[in-house]
Amino acid sequence: MTLSSILSVEQIIPQMNAATRWEAIDELIARLVECGKITAEKAPLIIEAVKKRENSMSTGVGFGVGLPHASTQLIDEVVGVFGRSSKGINFDALDNQPVKFVVLFLVPQGQFQRHLQTLGNIARLLHRKEMRLAIEEAKTAEDIFEAIKVYAAPAISNN
Repeated sequence: MTLSSILSVEQIIPQMNAATRWEAIDELIARLVECGKITAEKAPLIIEAVKKRENSMSTGVGFGVGLPHASTQLIDEVVGVFGRSSKGINFDALDNQPVKFVVLFLVPQGQFQRHLQTLGNIARLLHRKEMRLAIEEAKTAEDIFEAIKVYAAPAISNN
């Protein structure tokens, strides 16, 4: 699964309020509830699953990127949400730098390969400096989504 396939404009927060990774997880899950991607009743259990995974090792992977994620039986399809922070979020990242871009995604329990593929696709995309710059310069959720779609599109070969 690619980032552009699991997001919509409504699943993008162009300016997060969170200062810590725990607040970021709460804020992003709240957006998934607002969008109708998960129910309010399931949100506390999903938050618990994501925070449990995050407690085992920070998903602040460097380059200002955080990728909190979890597998759960509480969903039927891969769902995601994207948040941007101009201030930066303390994520206990591997490079000790604040996180500016957070992608939280959930995968149905038992779909290990899909989980790894989704994580890999998102990490590769956000590892690209030009992609991060485009998202940083975007003004709105629509602009962020457009940048994600452009950079997630497969390169067209002229061969």
